Amino acid sequence: MEINQIISCTFTHLSFIFVFLFISSPVLSRPNISVPSNASINESEQLRTYIVRVQPPTEVADAGSTELESWYKSFLSESISDAGELRLVHSYTEVFVGFAAQLTKTELNSIQKKEGFVHAFPVKNLRLLTTRTPAFLGLQPGTGLWNTTALSRGIIIGLLDTGIAPTHPSFSDDGVPPPPAKWKGSCAFETGCNNKLIGAQSFVQDDKSPFDDIGHGTHTASTAAGNFVHGASAFGQASGTAAGVAPHAHLAMYKVCSASGCWTSDILAGLDAAVKDGVDVISISLGGGTDKFFRDVIAIGAFGAFEKGVFVSCAAGNEGPRGKSLSNEAPWYITVGATSVDRSFAASVQLYNNKQLYEGESLNQFKNFSSAPFELAYSSEFSSCSDFTGFDIRGKLVLCDPQDLLPSYDIFGAVKSGGGVGVVLVNAKAAGYSIVTDSYPLPTVQLSAAAGRAIIDYTLRNQLLASISFNGTVLGTPFAPSVAFFSSRGPNFQNGMLLKPDVAAPGLNILAAWPTQADGGNDGKKTSNIISGTSMATPHVSGIAALIKSVHPDWSPAAIKSAIITTSDVKDKQGLPIFNELQTPANVYELGAGHVNPSKAVDPGLVYDIGADDYVRFICTIYGDHGANIIVRSHNVSCADEKQIAAEELNLPSIVFPIGLSPRPNVTRTVTNVGKAQSTYAVQLEVPVSVRVTVTPSTLSLSKVNEKKTFRVSVEIVGDLGGWNYGHLRWVSDDHVVRTPLVFVDYY
Repeated sequence: MEINQIISCTFTHLSFIFVFLFISSPVLSRPNISVPSNASINESEQLRTYIVRVQPPTEVADAGSTELESWYKSFLSESISDAGELRLVHSYTEVFVGFAAQLTKTELNSIQKKEGFVHAFPVKNLRLLTTRTPAFLGLQPGTGLWNTTALSRGIIIGLLDTGIAPTHPSFSDDGVPPPPAKWKGSCAFETGCNNKLIGAQSFVQDDKSPFDDIGHGTHTASTAAGNFVHGASAFGQASGTAAGVAPHAHLAMYKVCSASGCWTSDILAGLDAAVKDGVDVISISLGGGTDKFFRDVIAIGAFGAFEKGVFVSCAAGNEGPRGKSLSNEAPWYITVGATSVDRSFAASVQLYNNKQLYEGESLNQFKNFSSAPFELAYSSEFSSCSDFTGFDIRGKLVLCDPQDLLPSYDIFGAVKSGGGVGVVLVNAKAAGYSIVTDSYPLPTVQLSAAAGRAIIDYTLRNQLLASISFNGTVLGTPFAPSVAFFSSRGPNFQNGMLLKPDVAAPGLNILAAWPTQADGGNDGKKTSNIISGTSMATPHVSGIAALIKSVHPDWSPAAIKSAIITTSDVKDKQGLPIFNELQTPANVYELGAGHVNPSKAVDPGLVYDIGADDYVRFICTIYGDHGANIIVRSHNVSCADEKQIAAEELNLPSIVFPIGLSPRPNVTRTVTNVGKAQSTYAVQLEVPVSVRVTVTPSTLSLSKVNEKKTFRVSVEIVGDLGGWNYGHLRWVSDDHVVRTPLVFVDYY
C-alpha cells in the first residue's frame, strides 16, 4: 500500500492511491454493472459480479483448466452462458475452485440451489496499499549476499499491481539469463518481454493492456527486482545507482488494479495465474482492511499458493498509528510494516530572533530561493492555512500546523493566493518525527511535530524573522530504521494469538522506477519517483525471499518466512532500540518481530516449519466446515476428521500466550536445523519482570542437518502485565542467534 505519489500529467495534486487510502469506507462495494440508473428496475435483476466457490467435479479426477471451466459453466443457465456480454468474468483453477461471473440476484439464487455449490460473495474494491535501500540493508555489488546468490538469477517474482512500464531500464535484461524451464506464463505487450520481465498480463476487465498508467506497479516491481540503473534520481534528490533487492531475478506482472480500483475477482485471477505460471514469490501491495479469512480473497488465494510452495508477501496497511488497523492478517503469508532509511532530503528553518536552527526535510528543493530572512506569519486562528481572509501573509513565510496526517494541497493554493512566499509545514502530533516528503509547488520545509511546536510556542510570544535553506540529500541520519507513522499496527483483529505485522522493511520516502518523470523534468528513460507506504516495504521482503530461494531452492514458504522473522533486527544502525514515529522504542505490534536483515536471513541456523495440514486444522477450529471448504482448494475438508489446533499452537516463529484463558499457559514449538551439523543452542530469555518463563529443554543439541527438535515454553504471571507485554526467546549457538518474539496477553 502506498501513502502518496506524484502522477504528472494524469492527476493533479492528490494521487489515486491517496484517494483510495483515506476514503471513509474501508472497503468499497462494486457498483451495479450494465444497468440503467432507474429506480423502477427490480433490484433482483441488477447485475453484480460475484465470486462463486464450488466443489471440484467428482467425475473428473485432477481436472484441468478446460474441464473446470466446463464444470463452472454448468452452474450458469443457458441464458447466461449464451448472453452477448461476457458474464463469466474469470475461471479459477490453481488457488481456488470456482469462478467470477456477473449475475442477478435471481440467477445467484438459482446457482445456490445446485449440487456442488459452496459459497458466493460479491466482489470488493481493495486499495493499493531504490538508490539507498539495498545498501541500507547491507547489499553491495560483487560481495556478500548478492555475490552468494548470483543476484537471485533463476528466481521468478510475480507482482499483483497496476501493471508495469516495460521499457524502463530497471527492467533491462542485461546480465539476466533466460527464465527457467518451469515458466509457463505469457506476455501481452505487443513488443514482447525479455529475460528480466518474462511475463505481463492484465486481469482488469476494461483494460487488457498490462502497461502501468498509474506508477505504483512499476515502482514496486523495480524495488523487488529492478536491474542496476546508474544515475537515478527524482526531484534532484537521492542520486546514485538504483537497484532492486534481487536485481537479476525474473519479474512477472499481473495487472489487477486500474483507476477504478482493485476488484477482488481480478486479484484472485492474478493469484491463480501467477501460481499456474510457475512463480516462486508473489508480492501483493494491496489491502482492504480486516475481514474473516474465508471472506478475504487475498487470504484465500494466498493459502492456495502456500499449498503449492509459493511464498507470498503482503502489505500491512497504511492506517497507522492507530492500533488494530491491519490488513492481511492470515498466518500463511508474511505481513510487512514500513520503516525509514538513513537518508534525509535535508532542509532547515533558521530563526533570527533566538538563533535556533530547526532541521527538516524538503523533496522539491528550490535552490534559487532567497536565503534572506522573511517575517514568519503564524496565527492559531489560521493555523490550518486553508484560508487567510483577514490575515496578512504577503511577502512572508507562513507557518502551517494543519494537524492532518497528510496535509492537503489546498494549503499551497491558499498561501499563494494570499501572497505568501513559502511554507513551514508542521507534522501532525500523531505523525511525530516521521516525515512523508512530497513535492509542493512553493518553497516548503516539513518539520517534525516537536520542532514545529517549539517554533509555534516561540512565535506566540515574539514576532519572528526566519529563513529557510535547502541542503540536498544527506546519508547516515540517526534513528534509522524507525517505524513510519502510517504503518498499520496490531494486535491482529481477526485472531489476537497471531502476531502481526510479522516484520518491517523500508517504506518511507523510497526512490524507485516510474513510468514518467515525476518532477516534470526530462531524464530520458531513467524516470523515478519517491513515494511512501507499506506498498514500498512489501517488495523489499519479496526480494529478500527471492534471495533466500536462490540459496535454498527446496525450502518451504514457511521456512523462508521463519528465516526472515527470526533473523530480523530490533536495534538500529547505532545499536539503539528501533523507535516508532514518536522516538520511543517500537513494540511488537508496531515493528513486528523486527526490521529485516537479508544477510542473516539466508543463514538462520534454525527454522520453524509448518505445512498446510496444520493450517487446515486451524481453519477448521475457528471456522468449521463452511470456512474450511471456502479457503482450502486442494481437497474437500471434513472438520470432524481434523484435530483441533488453536492459533498459539501453530508452529510459528512468534508466540502469543493467552493469559486470559489460562494463568499458566504453555506451548510447544519444533525447530529444524538448517545450519551446520553438530550444533548446540542454549536458550536466552528477555522477558518483563511480571512474567516467569521456563523453556524445556534449555539446550538443543543437533547432530545433523534437517534434524528436528521440540521444546516447551511455560509461562507464569508473577506481576501486573498492564494488559499485555512482550519479550524475546533466543536460541544461541556459536554461529547463530534465532530470536522468537514472546507476547503475553491477559485481555484475550
